[in-house]
Amino acid sequence: MEIRKIEANPIEIKKLRVAAYCRVSTENEDQKESLEAQKAHYESWIKRHSDWEFAGVFYDFGITGTKADIRDGLQALMYECRRGNVDYVLTKSISRFSRNTSDCLSLVRELLSYNIPIYFEKENIDTGSMESELILSILSSMAQDESESISKNVKWTVQQRIEAGTFKFGYPPYGYTRDANGNFIIDSEEADVIRLIFSSALTGMGTYKIAQMLDKKNVPTRKGGKWSGSTVKGILVNEKYYGAAAFQKTYTDSSFKRHHNHGEVDRYYAEDHHEAIISKETFERVQIMLQKHSDERNIEKDTGKYHKQYPFSGRIICGECGDKFKRQTQHAGIAWACTTHLYHKEKCSMMFIKDAAIKAAFVTMINKLIFGCKCVLVPYYDALRISDSDESLTEILDLKSKLQRNADRKNDLRKLRVKGFIESAVYSQELRRVEKENEDIRAKLKSLDKVDTNICKHETERLLHFIESAEMLTEFSDDLFTEFVDSIIVYSRTCIGFRLKCGLTLKEEVCTGTK
Repeated sequence: MEIRKIEANPIEIKKLRVAAYCRVSTENEDQKESLEAQKAHYESWIKRHSDWEFAGVFYDFGITGTKADIRDGLQALMYECRRGNVDYVLTKSISRFSRNTSDCLSLVRELLSYNIPIYFEKENIDTGSMESELILSILSSMAQDESESISKNVKWTVQQRIEAGTFKFGYPPYGYTRDANGNFIIDSEEADVIRLIFSSALTGMGTYKIAQMLDKKNVPTRKGGKWSGSTVKGILVNEKYYGAAAFQKTYTDSSFKRHHNHGEVDRYYAEDHHEAIISKETFERVQIMLQKHSDERNIEKDTGKYHKQYPFSGRIICGECGDKFKRQTQHAGIAWACTTHLYHKEKCSMMFIKDAAIKAAFVTMINKLIFGCKCVLVPYYDALRISDSDESLTEILDLKSKLQRNADRKNDLRKLRVKGFIESAVYSQELRRVEKENEDIRAKLKSLDKVDTNICKHETERLLHFIESAEMLTEFSDDLFTEFVDSIIVYSRTCIGFRLKCGLTLKEEVCTGTK
């Protein structure tokens, strides 16, 4: 009998891919040293384990722990976990991971759904061995309470310093710099720009026109970018330019969200706080002009939003860039122009459209519906009644899939920025592009959702009821437009589409006139 030995194959033990997360909430030098110490600690700890594989140390520097979505380091870690590149996460404490109970539990649950436990070193908690979330919930609530307590203490300290007149603003506004004691002193070059902005406003020049003027003069902003109407508006309403200082214009609520202070908390005002660049009289005259301008355009204070005094306000959408059109007063009459084109012509080439031309196109569209009701609305209504919306459902699922891909793309971008692979400007530009695409997708989803509900049939019934008894229009009707039209899409200067509330979009030619 021959006995043959069969050698055993060595079993390769898969190493546990371990990552760590660190955070410090301020940008002080000692906090920077603390962050470096944490990073070194976790990298050394992970590499000491022969059965662990180092999957990276993710960190956030100078960012609050009350909001998860603004922490790029945490989002980069979550991205790696979603991609299946991490098996275990280490962090110093619950308060370092999240000071918001809801965020903390949500993140832990998501990671556990990928079979990724978290070890909280200070509390000695491993979520992989927990039988319930009770302990974690209690401790994270304590972390949130601690954060709220710290926030209250900081607010109280700031209030005491304001009342004592010793509070120093964190960042001097454009036109000012600081002396050795931290007080505001005038920057002569920037102060000249401030005076130009105020004097231009007093001549009746609008904020976006002032911004364009500054760009043409190659006047740099403090960060070297381009001027915008909102930046100019912020300067024109800032009381610091006549030497005063308002404190607590905004406040943070118990959920760590900031709001404009309309009397919810105490406010403080100091005259002659520092050297003025303009006179108080000039400032007050500009405020009167700005208020008059807002009243004419019917804009809500502190929101920048229109009350929609005009039927087209907020309803005209550029078919090229997706931005809204704004009302313009021209020498030839009222017109509507793409906001992007007004500020950045190189980004959108869409020209303005006259108000009268849009109204004439609406009258034509309604008259066509009245004349051809049986050829357009009736078949459309019949199709709605028998449609099972399978095609719409498929499109909705496809659009939602695109939203998810964009969410992954944003996580990719955060990861690349945190690791220093892309510059901040490239990151911001690409993030804006993704957000713009998301806006378009959500608009399409909103439109499709209407088709998939009884709202569309109800709106079609209402329109049919009107059309069947209506006479041909001879002039534009504000009420009729508002009742049946959701928005207007501008495809070109000679073609627009009326997106009706019933789901139909009807195109019409627009007469541009001689000019």
